[in-house]
Amino acid sequence: MVLGLPLVVSLLLSGCMTAAQHQQSLHSAQERKMTVGVVQKEIRKGMAGSEVAEILGSPNIVTTDEQGREVWVYDKISTDVSYSRSSGGGVIGLLFGVVGGSGGIGGMPGASFDKSAGAESKTQRTLTVVIKFDKEMKVRDFAYHSSSF
Repeated sequence: MVLGLPLVVSLLLSGCMTAAQHQQSLHSAQERKMTVGVVQKEIRKGMAGSEVAEILGSPNIVTTDEQGREVWVYDKISTDVSYSRSSGGGVIGLLFGVVGGSGGIGGMPGASFDKSAGAESKTQRTLTVVIKFDKEMKVRDFAYHSSSF
């Protein structure tokens, strides 16, 4: 039974992750770090393609221009969802032991004091980064566009 208690405690605590911990477990580190700030700070003209791949990861699209030079396109879309919900019997419900149901004051049938409220918010963000290379696979130009709706 001594071995069972740590296992039960571990299982109970593993269900108590914070929202940030849940978020971190969803995506790889490279997917999370692809931001306008990273592009502005890290990507420079003359940088080798291998360095770009190390910083931003693999591109979504690789094409060539009319002169045979590579063009990499990174296209990232993310959706952030926030929600809040509360419910309860309020102060009167707490005083008289009523939290919904059909019980009234003193256990007699009557008014119930159950209430519930909630809200949800969704935001979508897009980031498109286009990196153009020269014949030696060095960055010759790059551009980015970000939107949020």
